[in-house]
Amino acid sequence: MEPTDKNRRAWDEIHRRRTEAMKGELGLPPIVRGALGDLKGRRVLNLQCATGESAAELAELGGLVTGVDISSEALDVARERWPDIAWVQADVHDLPTELKRGRFDLVYTAEGVLAWLHDLDAWADGIVAALRSGGDFLLFEEHPVSQCVDASLRWREDYFDEDLHVYRGWTHFELQGPPATEEKVERFWRLGQVVTALARAGLVLRQLEEYPGTTSWRRHPSRIPGTYIVSARKP
Repeated sequence: MEPTDKNRRAWDEIHRRRTEAMKGELGLPPIVRGALGDLKGRRVLNLQCATGESAAELAELGGLVTGVDISSEALDVARERWPDIAWVQADVHDLPTELKRGRFDLVYTAEGVLAWLHDLDAWADGIVAALRSGGDFLLFEEHPVSQCVDASLRWREDYFDEDLHVYRGWTHFELQGPPATEEKVERFWRLGQVVTALARAGLVLRQLEEYPGTTSWRRHPSRIPGTYIVSARKP
């Protein structure tokens, strides 16, 4: 089974329970709200939107939002809660043709999304194809250094690990009910690999900013980078 298919099955298995487990924790982080600017009337594509909390807030800010996720279960939850938003089931490695017509003013994706990608170039190419000339891309993500150290600041992971890893179960939220049984495939991406893939696809970097300490599911001292933002523009 391909990595993407494994991950789709893993997310389908737990999305409704995850929505309850993380109630009040999902949506746009304050850092992102400060970076978005005026969205009124702008066409926004929210990649890996999961159950739609961020997409709904982007719409509340005035964006004309399309949410994309690989999980049909996630999108069923999103449609039930926000039926007026356009929801598309798709793999971000291979976006459907209707999303690659260069019509979006903003492509947004955030925290926890990169681990599910196995091909950064395909992902970046899809972002470029979706954006109009002058359109913006905004990524908010956990810093890779934060993923490599534990709460005592001991280095636990290999920063240069490029293998695919198969796991079962979830650690950043408490899943109620029976344990998860589906396997999922994750991949570690260094900051340089992310920026290089976006530049190679043709985006022009406008901002790379790192933020200290705590992420949504890790707590580190402020001297450790916790999250980062990448902002880039299609010429």
